[in-house]
Amino acid sequence: MSDTSGGRQGGRDGGLGWGLRTAVALTVLLLITPTVVVIPMSFSGADTFQFPPESWSLRWYRSFFGSEKWMYALLTSVQIGLLVAACATVLGVAVALGLNRSRFRGLGAVRTLMTAPMIMPGIVVAVAVYGVFIRWQLNGTAVGFVIAHTVLALPFVVTAVSTSLAGYDRTMDVAAATLGATAWTTFVRITVPLVAPGVLSGFAFAFVTSLDEVVVALFLQTPDIQTLPVQMYNSITLEIDPTIAAASSLMVTATTLVLLVPQFVRRERRTR
Repeated sequence: MSDTSGGRQGGRDGGLGWGLRTAVALTVLLLITPTVVVIPMSFSGADTFQFPPESWSLRWYRSFFGSEKWMYALLTSVQIGLLVAACATVLGVAVALGLNRSRFRGLGAVRTLMTAPMIMPGIVVAVAVYGVFIRWQLNGTAVGFVIAHTVLALPFVVTAVSTSLAGYDRTMDVAAATLGATAWTTFVRITVPLVAPGVLSGFAFAFVTSLDEVVVALFLQTPDIQTLPVQMYNSITLEIDPTIAAASSLMVTATTLVLLVPQFVRRERRTR
């Protein structure tokens, strides 16, 4: 009797497992389909968008790397992205440590408030940032881009570092203090190495967030400073330029590589 019920339970679990696998597979297929279409289009030799390509060429990559405006937009995005990642990582680590080690009423509300930039519509954030930055005269400046993108990227860093701190054993701090270590020494030699994977993940997410952000950038951009997503938006709305296919392919590749780095580092640490 027990064997029969066990077999039925196993059958139900197996059916549920296959259902989940199918759902995951369909979701993954839906997410990667645009990439599968864009990347081949970037190697098309046609004068307009064409899928599947009838001829193959690197002309749109040559157009991208040979264009001053595309290169300027790329360089601007990378510079702003690195500054945003550095600022958001420093602030995010400090905030995550403070939230992890604090105990007060309203802590849950503070944690929820920190995620506001992640859940609020981008256009709402963009309008608010634009209204404030107009008064502060930060529109069209690199400082304005860095501040705005840091606000958007900070929740990702806080979330990544908080996840690493969730399994952090505070008794190691006490042990280090009993051995004569100062608070700074404990932080540098114990806390930082243990939460390093979360910090690296937060840095990567902050960089990618800044690199891909377009809504706020559209409000802050001027003819003198434009990020790569803004240039891509202008390319597809103001002119039909297939160079955007090459730019999109490079953006997807760069974003994927940046997000995979923390995974490789984490796997290497586990192997060691």
